[in-house]
Amino acid sequence: MHIRNYYRSAVRQIARSRFHALINVIGLSIGIAFFLQIALYCYSEWMVNRQLKNDGRQYILTSEWKDPNMGYTLATLGPLARALKENYPALVANYYRFDGMTVTVSHADKDFREELQLGDSTLLTMYGFSLLRGDVRTALDHPFTVVITDDRALKIFGTTDVVGQNLAIANFSGQKQEFRITGVLKRPPRNSVTRLSASNENTIFVPTLNLAWFGRNMDWSRGNIASYVELQPGVSPAALKGPIEHLIRSNADPRIAANLRVVPELLTSYYLGADGGAVQKMIYTLSFIAVFILGMAVINFINLSVSRSALRMKEIGIRKVLGSLRRQLRGQFLTESVLLAMAATGIALLLYLLLAPVFSEMLGREMPKLSTLPPAAWGLIGLFGLLTGWLAGLYPAILLSSLSTVNVLKGIAGTVEQNIRIRKALVGFQFGTAAIVFIGAIIVSQQIDLFFSDRLGYNKEYVLASQLPRDWTPQGVRHMEMVRAVFAGMPQVRDVTLSFEIPNGANSGSVGVFREGGDPSRPVVAQTLVTDDHYASTYKIPMASGVFFHVTGAGETQDSTQLVLNQTAVRAMGWKTDREAVGQRLRLANSNTVFTVSGVVRDFHFDAMSTGIQPEVFSTVNLWDIYRYLSFKLNPGHVSADIAALQQQWAKLMPGAPFDYTFMDESLAAVYESELRLRKAASTATTLAFIIVLLGVLGLVSGSVRRRTKEIAIRKVIGASISGIIRLFLREYLPVLLTAGVIASPVAWWIMQRWLDDYATRITITVWPFLEAAGSLAFVVMVLIGAQTFSAAIANPVKGLRSE
Repeated sequence: MHIRNYYRSAVRQIARSRFHALINVIGLSIGIAFFLQIALYCYSEWMVNRQLKNDGRQYILTSEWKDPNMGYTLATLGPLARALKENYPALVANYYRFDGMTVTVSHADKDFREELQLGDSTLLTMYGFSLLRGDVRTALDHPFTVVITDDRALKIFGTTDVVGQNLAIANFSGQKQEFRITGVLKRPPRNSVTRLSASNENTIFVPTLNLAWFGRNMDWSRGNIASYVELQPGVSPAALKGPIEHLIRSNADPRIAANLRVVPELLTSYYLGADGGAVQKMIYTLSFIAVFILGMAVINFINLSVSRSALRMKEIGIRKVLGSLRRQLRGQFLTESVLLAMAATGIALLLYLLLAPVFSEMLGREMPKLSTLPPAAWGLIGLFGLLTGWLAGLYPAILLSSLSTVNVLKGIAGTVEQNIRIRKALVGFQFGTAAIVFIGAIIVSQQIDLFFSDRLGYNKEYVLASQLPRDWTPQGVRHMEMVRAVFAGMPQVRDVTLSFEIPNGANSGSVGVFREGGDPSRPVVAQTLVTDDHYASTYKIPMASGVFFHVTGAGETQDSTQLVLNQTAVRAMGWKTDREAVGQRLRLANSNTVFTVSGVVRDFHFDAMSTGIQPEVFSTVNLWDIYRYLSFKLNPGHVSADIAALQQQWAKLMPGAPFDYTFMDESLAAVYESELRLRKAASTATTLAFIIVLLGVLGLVSGSVRRRTKEIAIRKVIGASISGIIRLFLREYLPVLLTAGVIASPVAWWIMQRWLDDYATRITITVWPFLEAAGSLAFVVMVLIGAQTFSAAIANPVKGLRSE
């Protein structure tokens, strides 16, 4: 009975105060909607790899190399995972290995560049991936067979009913082979098997029976094979330490055995901690922002409820005279609060549906659909709404139910007015939080602008790169050099270069470099970049000394015994000046060739700015007979027409090879994907913080104006001006805003300094973000207060004096 009465009274009260109830619901629904979006985003990130079969027993074998130029962290020796399963079946239940590559696939007259995974036949059964068509047990059991994802089947064939059809795949010698499609894979949820890195998602799967045809192997000398194991139930990964060490000592080269330590890492934790914990940092950062936005919305609710209390004093007094107990009054106020919070939660769910596409684009992840949530999640959302309403209404309920009966019947504010400092403190907290978010958004934006600025050390404007069909032979390199020369003669092209790398952080590895006659056991570890002599001119990398490779003969043959260093490598090698290094003789680890330094380039950012500039050594494509890209520097002006001309020439020179290109701006955006997502999230949070603060100020000032209607009328009668009345209200809030801004500034400075510490190249924090954020917020709030009080100030004072 009590609950029914509470409900009826609450509905009537909300109906009488529609304006304030609407402000309360809007502010709270915005906070809850943002919180739900971030919570479900974090949930989707946490679920990565947890939807795999036996996820608690799936491990990736990561490598720790003493000599970093010997291998990669995310890969290990080719036969290791298989040997563990064959030699220690009591520990290892299954294994999977793959070698990833980008290939050209063809069907009819259509050609595509696709990510291919050359892996073991255990892929489908080990991880529980399901096929829309085909048999998971045999789909990868035979040579020259292939499994493709359903989205690629639609892209290439226009249907998923393609089992039995053929798909032509080119290898790195330029040969094409027909592969029979034996399965169509339902695109799996995000995982670290079909998508080991953020930049590559494999869509075509070929069994290891085809290793030889692709010119690859998985022997003990190969340290770049992605490897996974599934442990037997109850087996700890620590149990693999001894077997792994034994297998490496028994089979691998002694130098590899001395440098390599293999560590099994649980897939469910691997994803969150990969790339220096980038995903985990993003989750923590967004969660921090979401909690504060929700906190601001709840504070709004508390402030508006308390500010309305003066208008309900007689109601409270009469209820007490009629015998209402304090617990009954608290129950009444809490019921109103919970009703509003549940209404806000309902609206927040609608906002989630409307804003999910926006958040998907902002965060670079498809947001979970509400229909896919388990029943327990809906229970948690309902509980969340109840708990939010209870917490938001608890303080006003306790405060209002504690008022003295005599004082409230006399209209004396008493406890409510005595707690005005608490309300102002809460307003100050809102303003300070909004200022911190705003300052953070400005500094994040400034740092990201630095990523794309001229401090890169090269010119990215009007540069696009396209992957080439591969023929990694001396003849293949010479053919591509001739192709490059044809493109260079086009009027639309300012310059063009053939290389294995573009400046996107993905180099071909590292190598030990030492001076001739120096100690080969103490080399300088340098990143290797394989290019031709046009790389520096295409990317406008300035030369510090010398030239970027000499060429010999009419055919512009590059001397493969030349190297080019960057300035960091010069200093690491011990030379004091760049000019001193030119002409010096060097050796590479595990090579008997003597190289000559032909030039030194100025330092530039090949990797992300989170790492310092590394020593870099450029060698020619003729030395290694490998390449991946043609990079074009276009003339400014008619970019679309120039690209169309490039495409026509590409089709003539390399028929059957798709012209898939990316501008360097797009490549850099992939490098800084998490930072760009953070900027979008911070900008969105800033907008929401503004809205919540303004809604709160709107409700508080409107309530304050209603309570002081008679005071305003008396002041006008005795001669107060409109501007004076506006200043009266501004003086009530301006000191609070200024104090909040002063307190928020050092907090924001400390937070952003910690964030910037992750970057070797970073901006210097100046006073302008703090002035811009606090000044903008204060200006908008002051305009809103002025607008609210202006209407009261110009009203007829007679109406104000008759208000009671």
